[in-house]
Amino acid sequence: MVNQTNFKYFGKLYLIPTTLGTAEPMEVLPEKVRSVLETLEHFIVENEKTARRHIKAILPEKNQQKLKIHSLNKFTKTTEIPSFLNACKEGINTGLMSEAGCPGVADPGAEIVKIAHRESIQVVPLVGPSSILLALMASGMNGQSFSFHGYLSIDKRERKQEIKFLERLSSEKKQAQVFIETPYRNNKMLEDLTQNLHPDTQICVACDLTLPSEYIISQSATAWKKTKADLHKRPAIFIIQKEF
Repeated sequence: MVNQTNFKYFGKLYLIPTTLGTAEPMEVLPEKVRSVLETLEHFIVENEKTARRHIKAILPEKNQQKLKIHSLNKFTKTTEIPSFLNACKEGINTGLMSEAGCPGVADPGAEIVKIAHRESIQVVPLVGPSSILLALMASGMNGQSFSFHGYLSIDKRERKQEIKFLERLSSEKKQAQVFIETPYRNNKMLEDLTQNLHPDTQICVACDLTLPSEYIISQSATAWKKTKADLHKRPAIFIIQKEF
């Protein structure tokens, strides 16, 4: 059971959004992000090098040597993770940063947030870009009911089955189905979608969101077969929706 009386004694856990690429940070992020970053010295991040670069881009004058950073990624031992919030327990505010976009959304930071709630540490999400929501907003598909599935299978047969399943799910639930792919396999993903979906099923591809090279197209599987698009190594979101 959460004890909210501890909030006044503990430091807060700020969920700090980052850019989705090389865009100028303050052209994408609200001023609130800068003002919070100015007050923080303790951070939990996915990659220390890129996190320091992001902080420096927003606050060039901030003393990097004073920053105390914990790395949370696939190499982090599970037993170490709870200790990352020790600063909060000592009354010190801490920032949680994703590698790109919003912490905790398709991101390992969700584990830290879960522990924070369990330990009665106040969680404060800051506004920032989410590639999933930006793609959905721009897709023209069902924003009232949608589901995010992360990565589909690499195995060709399993991927085909998953694509067919998501199309059926979309039709039965009248729901947009959202997923991602490793950037160097984007072109193959689009090819698999056009080959395995019903000709009228809508496919949205949204890549390089918030960047000058931003590309967002929603059209039928048939139309995509006639469209030349090079998505190689471009961060992308895929959304499909079976026409009702």
